[in-house]
Amino acid sequence: MNIFSAVLTLLWLIFIIYWLVSAVKSKKNIRNKAWSRNIGFRIGFIIVFIIALKIPAFQNFLVQTRSPFADIIQLVAVIVAALGVGVAIWARVHLGRNWGMPMSLKENPELVTSGPYAYIRNPIYTGVLLAVLGSVFVEGIFWLVPLVFAAIYFVYSAKVEEGIMLKEFPDTYPAYKARTKMLIPFVF
Repeated sequence: MNIFSAVLTLLWLIFIIYWLVSAVKSKKNIRNKAWSRNIGFRIGFIIVFIIALKIPAFQNFLVQTRSPFADIIQLVAVIVAALGVGVAIWARVHLGRNWGMPMSLKENPELVTSGPYAYIRNPIYTGVLLAVLGSVFVEGIFWLVPLVFAAIYFVYSAKVEEGIMLKEFPDTYPAYKARTKMLIPFVF
């Protein structure tokens, strides 16, 4: 394990620990049919993610050759991953007790439009995608599998969540949606 892999591992550990600790303070979930309806998709995503990271034959098949610019590329990738973890945590802090699993509904929900939510509607998804993208260039191309699945899942989740938000905040969400982007500021 090189220094870049070690820093990347530390970033993911910080992310996971923060997520677990902060989840305890979240508001109670209101049972949502969308969550139970999509449980198979979530379990499938987790299984594919674990397979991509753990099967040595798959990892060896996708091994990257060492570039003369590998250290610079990995440094930039770690910075991208750190930025992603930072954005996700920043967004989670702004959500406060309103945070929940994708496509879930909280009791007494609030529309959060501060912090990173002033620019994008799903900054946690954006942050995680940036962190996984950085992981591709540090740990290897096999991280493309989780990146692709995460991107598909997050876009799907974001669209489902938008429907929920439109029902919960019919007077304010349409204007908020019109002035922000889904995942990438000023683009998408």
